[in-house]
Amino acid sequence: MQADLVIRGGTIVDGTGAPGFTADLAVKDGRIAEIGPHLSRGAQEIDATGRLVTPGFVDIHTHYDGQAVWDSHLAPSALHGVTTAVMGNCGVGFAPVHPGQEMKLIELMEGVEDIPAPVLSQGLDFKWESFAEYLAVLEAKPRDIDICALVPHAAVRVYVMGERALALESANQGDIAEMRRLVAEAVEAGAFGFSTSRTISHKTLKGDFTPTLRAQEEELAGIADGLRRVGKGFLEFVSDFNQPDPATEFGLIRRVVERSGRPAVFTLTARHDRTEHWKELLALSNRAASEGVPIRPVFPPRPIGILMGLSGSQNPFSGTPSYKAIAHLPVAQRAAAMRDPAVRARILSEDRFAGSNFPLIARLSFERMFPFGDPPDYTPPKESSIAAQAARSGRTPEEIAYDMLLEDEGQGFIFCALTNYAYYDLSPSEELLRHRNTIVGLSDGGAHVGFISDGSFPSFVLAYWGKQRGLAVEELVRRQTSDTASAAGLPDRGRLAPGLRADINVIDYEALALEMPRMIQDLPAGGRRLMQRARGYDATIVAGEVTYRHGEATGALPGRLVRCTH
Repeated sequence: MQADLVIRGGTIVDGTGAPGFTADLAVKDGRIAEIGPHLSRGAQEIDATGRLVTPGFVDIHTHYDGQAVWDSHLAPSALHGVTTAVMGNCGVGFAPVHPGQEMKLIELMEGVEDIPAPVLSQGLDFKWESFAEYLAVLEAKPRDIDICALVPHAAVRVYVMGERALALESANQGDIAEMRRLVAEAVEAGAFGFSTSRTISHKTLKGDFTPTLRAQEEELAGIADGLRRVGKGFLEFVSDFNQPDPATEFGLIRRVVERSGRPAVFTLTARHDRTEHWKELLALSNRAASEGVPIRPVFPPRPIGILMGLSGSQNPFSGTPSYKAIAHLPVAQRAAAMRDPAVRARILSEDRFAGSNFPLIARLSFERMFPFGDPPDYTPPKESSIAAQAARSGRTPEEIAYDMLLEDEGQGFIFCALTNYAYYDLSPSEELLRHRNTIVGLSDGGAHVGFISDGSFPSFVLAYWGKQRGLAVEELVRRQTSDTASAAGLPDRGRLAPGLRADINVIDYEALALEMPRMIQDLPAGGRRLMQRARGYDATIVAGEVTYRHGEATGALPGRLVRCTH
């Protein structure tokens, strides 16, 4: 029987970490049919000579919860070799929801994940109430990648507790029992687990904390019991790990995992204000894993970097009254206005923080703000920082930043390393890459549309850690395929082997490179978002169909909603 597709003569990097080898790969009916030399001709052929042939990437930390409703093309992730994305992280999402409470969830997503409320209000029709109904809406839409959904704690808490949840009140036993029932029902319907947030960084634009911030251990454990009862799904935690120390908060997570018997992942970054905490959390998670308690940290492969510019949603002066007065102008007109000496003097004299609606503004320092070049530089030297430039020139950092915003007619960006750049290098990420229990992730694909462009993480892992730093490409592929698929509970993908799902990338490794992020305007309600492409992807294949060729969509939409079975 003739194969539907044969990828011929490529270097097979099968996702297990094993050495690559040259072979052909045949696809039939959406599955890998055969791998070997000199396979018979297929109905369609791709010449992969000199190319890597890898499994499609599995990204377990994205936020396509809204975009997946209105958009069949889940860029930027689909542009970077991702063929399966897990969304619903950080405890935010859009189901379950009572009629009339939709704006509560929209406002939270707007503040936490920087997806503007008008975009969400126009893009979402809320033809659902339960999580099962939301999944049915997702299932009805074809798309270019597969998606998996976690049930978000904030939505569940607001659904059950209403205003008491928004007031951060503790849940009573009845509340906990109902939340447990709803989460178990959602996982039975196909949710891949449950996510929650315990960080003060997650706020609405009004400054209200996420409803889950102060959820007690009894509530978390009670909800996790729902996963234990259905026997599938995983837990996802985001926490500051502050109070009173990392070990205490980690101990809470460990007890919840031990009680539920379900695996968990948590966000791990190298913070700039607590530079050594990540090492303690790494040790705690490694110890838990060695003792049979499945808790894995998810870490970023580069700084989580905010791109601040006039074309984005944030810049260092966004909160000043004089900037707000011109913020409505098109970028070119705004830049022209800012060149006026009087406007410049006013903006530079005003408080940058008092009027800001950006919850992270106080955590951003000029010591870790840098010019962002083309090609983009994610590892800038300390001496190129705005603070260092100011010290050398005798000017204030604010003056340097102000002038930087006006370069390239206001189209340029300032790269601000928010985390993972405390030492002005990527040593935390390099150390975390050495540990088998860690997971590469945190791309936040679909979120932070106006100031973060980290959906390119999968391409960066290969282009930087492989090509520039010399780490084995087989291991870097494993970290983003079989490893993430296993963590999410997706045994049918993440490896190249007969019988498995034919999600595949054909990569020109030598040409692989990230392009400069650009602001585009293609969201509902005319919303803008940062979009970053990569060179070097000859083809991306989902369920045996070629969805992208040389970075351009083919029109094929074989992606589907995946329902949890493990």
